Amino acid sequence: MKRILYYDCFAGISGDMNLGALIDLGVDPDHLISELKKLNIEGFHLEIKRDKRKGISGTKATVVIENQENEKHRHLRHITELINESTLSESIKEKSLAIFDLIAVAEAKIHDISKEKVHFHEVGALDSIADIVGAAICQAYLEVDEIISSPVQLGGGFVMCAHGNMPVPAPATAEIVKGMPVKTGLVDYEATTPTGAAILAATVNRFSAEQQFNITKTAYGIGSKDGDIPNVLRVYLAEGEETGDVEFEEAYIVECNIDDMNPEWFEHVSNLLFEAGAADVFQTPILMKRSRSASKLSVLTDRASLGLMKEILFRHTSSIGLREYKVGKSMLRREDVVVETKYGEITVKRSYYGGKVVTEKPEYEQCKKLAGKHNVTLDEIQKEVYKNL
Repeated sequence: MKRILYYDCFAGISGDMNLGALIDLGVDPDHLISELKKLNIEGFHLEIKRDKRKGISGTKATVVIENQENEKHRHLRHITELINESTLSESIKEKSLAIFDLIAVAEAKIHDISKEKVHFHEVGALDSIADIVGAAICQAYLEVDEIISSPVQLGGGFVMCAHGNMPVPAPATAEIVKGMPVKTGLVDYEATTPTGAAILAATVNRFSAEQQFNITKTAYGIGSKDGDIPNVLRVYLAEGEETGDVEFEEAYIVECNIDDMNPEWFEHVSNLLFEAGAADVFQTPILMKRSRSASKLSVLTDRASLGLMKEILFRHTSSIGLREYKVGKSMLRREDVVVETKYGEITVKRSYYGGKVVTEKPEYEQCKKLAGKHNVTLDEIQKEVYKNL
């Protein structure tokens, strides 16, 4: 069985809610405090207490700044130096820097500057440094095999940032959550902060609303808001079946029925879709009303590319309507193996299931090129490949 950390972000996530939730889940507060001291910075301490929101009890973690006037604002290089010069483990350093880098890239895009020139406001403050490095420390302490998250609630309304009132999600958050499944409008405030979004983006292995595991412990991190919806982050420790050589991920299919387009155009459209990042494009012969022959054009893609696939289908086919739905993809572990033959090198795709090789397939384009070069059949090329495997 594998050990799973699941984030149930029905009310969003922030850096302090994450710390509280993971402490509530079993992280030793003394261990967290001891590890944070390895940053060799002073001026803050961690306050941990029990609290409630709408009758739900949990842990509230607050980074208390001891001297606000002397607090420094830092650039990315300052934070990178601070973390790299600490005595934290390499894996914690790497995860912390990955979270900071996501926020720097988002801020750089918003302000049209390089990420090195980003002047961290809220994120450069001591509380956010503690939230981010603390997240890496807590996740390492829990020793999980996989981190999964639900779709993330962003909230609504407006939030006050360094540059004035901004719509929720804040611009940095909107950049960071690209590709994530999100929800909005449950509450009229910022439910997910840039720090919270970056923690998920940098550490979650996959997003899924389905909870196909055995829950062993439930915990809550208490937020600072108090409205109609409990401002808490719920997390689970769970156990799931080992997938071994099978990897699962969520994807989308967008498709349309076409009966009035030049069939020669399908190749052009398929090429455009593949070039734009489609995982697969395929046609299925179908019969439409009045027994008209047609083709169903289907595109398999991830959430981030869904809009682009729709644009290509609307612009480059005769379809005026599309269907879309979410699917699950189960994929065998694969590796490429280079095989030496008397005709030259050929790459073979090898797939595994249960620790054993189940398929070995030579790359077609390479086989075709060598067959033409040596004036032999494709069959002869493939026989040579399998002989040398």
